[in-house]
Amino acid sequence: MNSDIRTAIDDLLSSNRVVLFMKGNRAQPQCGFSAKTVAALDMVLPDYLTIDVLQDPEIREGIKAYGKWPTVPQLYVAGELIGGSDIVTEMFDTGELGNVLGLAEPTGKVPQIEIDPAAAEIMGNAVQSRPGQTIHLKIDAAFEHSMTLGPPKPGSLDVTSGPVGLQIDRWSAARADGLRIRVKEALQGQGFSFENPNAPPPVKQMSVQELQAALTATLASGKKPWLFDVRGEDERAIASLSAAKPWDEDGVRTIEGLATDTPIVFHCHRGGRSQAVAERYRRRGYTNLYNLAGGIDAWSREIDPTVPTY
Repeated sequence: MNSDIRTAIDDLLSSNRVVLFMKGNRAQPQCGFSAKTVAALDMVLPDYLTIDVLQDPEIREGIKAYGKWPTVPQLYVAGELIGGSDIVTEMFDTGELGNVLGLAEPTGKVPQIEIDPAAAEIMGNAVQSRPGQTIHLKIDAAFEHSMTLGPPKPGSLDVTSGPVGLQIDRWSAARADGLRIRVKEALQGQGFSFENPNAPPPVKQMSVQELQAALTATLASGKKPWLFDVRGEDERAIASLSAAKPWDEDGVRTIEGLATDTPIVFHCHRGGRSQAVAERYRRRGYTNLYNLAGGIDAWSREIDPTVPTY
């Protein structure tokens, strides 16, 4: 095994507690086994590192030699190889996955779920058309909701709401109490909407005018916001805001030391990358997050023309 590849893998594992080597990425797995592994991890963990082995043939072959495991995906936790797709999905089904990740297993309390009559009718018709099937509700760690039809699963919790019965796993159940399921109309037809009081609030958009006011006054909470620049050093060298801290290793540590209700604003060039970073912290439970709409480009054009545009 190439020593440079071994060092690169060592560095990844030492600086990230949970690493999944897979085909594709978390948003778009490129094989069924990777997709199954991501689905299991997403139910338990809001954030983890994925490495797309298809982007680097040396990593793809090197990780097989590194852990003496012949296939991908491969999950590592605290530098230790846990296994591939079958092992990870089995550990989720048995409840072991949370323990390996250092997360307490949910109690298994049956949640209260409200299903509107129109939604209940659609769900009831679906079950009647598929005898022997039941509705399975999943809520992952990022509070993405989904419902599927499938055979009943041992170990799942049975939930009844009016005329509708469904099954839910323990991790989803811990996120479901007070959930309301309604019908929504869309261009593609009818679908379901999920109003979940347990979900962290969405990332809010902040205008450059609002940021200017916030930097000289306070937000409604009475706390001044922290401002983080998620761009790289090359872009910060061209244009930067003096109030912004770089989102580097020190910046990450700073955020991890803040209370989860601290006002935090992220910015980049025009707002795309900073939105993604803010969503990452939303999944981790931070509840007072802002994305600077238009980024530093809008600041240059609308607030301070001495800040260069690029």
